[in-house]
Amino acid sequence: MRAIAVRELGETPVLTDLPERDPAPGELLVRVSASSVNGFDVAVLAGWVQQYMEYRFPIVPGKDFAGTVEAVGADVDGFTAGDEVFGVALPAFVGSDGAFAEYVTVDARYGVTRMPGGLDRAVAGALGLAGSAALTALRALGLQSGQTLLISGATGGVGAIALQYAVASGVRVLATARPGAETEFVLGLGAERALDYGEDVVAECRSLAPGGVDGVLHLAGDPQALVDLLAPGGCLASTLLFGPEQHPAAVSIVADAGRETLDRLAGDVAGGRVTVPITRRYPLAEAPRALADFSDGTVGKYAVDVE
Repeated sequence: MRAIAVRELGETPVLTDLPERDPAPGELLVRVSASSVNGFDVAVLAGWVQQYMEYRFPIVPGKDFAGTVEAVGADVDGFTAGDEVFGVALPAFVGSDGAFAEYVTVDARYGVTRMPGGLDRAVAGALGLAGSAALTALRALGLQSGQTLLISGATGGVGAIALQYAVASGVRVLATARPGAETEFVLGLGAERALDYGEDVVAECRSLAPGGVDGVLHLAGDPQALVDLLAPGGCLASTLLFGPEQHPAAVSIVADAGRETLDRLAGDVAGGRVTVPITRRYPLAEAPRALADFSDGTVGKYAVDVE
């Protein structure tokens, strides 16, 4: 099968041929139609994840997938060949089971669900990880209508989806974004104000919320400075390994990509209640460029069309 892979750290990912793996008991083999770039992919290729997960080369990046079940392993219930599915590839180690490939094997019990009618494959292939992280973070924050949320790193996939859910629940959202296209992007998704992260975000946030914000979603920036913006009883939720060990008001977020979460995301997107802002699309052979472009800064989701 064609796949984007590296055989050692420091290499530039390249299109190569790798063997297709049969599904083990409890697994699905999925023919991938679409995927997308996430910060986790960049972190894996940079070696930042080695202290937390085992690496087995070659490594194929790509957590998100949407496609068709090609084969079903033993002891799998609820899926058959031909089902259209999407989700997040969550192997126990970093290796060749990534979605920047024509096929991926995934655990049938977690991280995968059927695609509902009306959900575009490219959109589904950009939804799983960012959407799951957004919902997990918002559940941890537990904000109510009328409260204020600061999203630091609002222009990426997680921030954009979280912003929409927060606004829909009546939360006032302040979002970091540079002037111009980034500001237009977050305001278009419903943010009340855009804060220029090239300037003094802390001072600007204090002017807009003198009593502090009720929650911070930390996707970028200095968490130590951001946590000081919290009102009494507020919480900072971070996807960047900042948690209670660093500050008692912080919680470290690991995306819950369970079937219930994925089904909710799919239903909301298919029903037009949430959008997945895909701003660039790349064919599989150009996925290395998508990774490089993502590292230079992203607005929205960068999708990878596998077929």
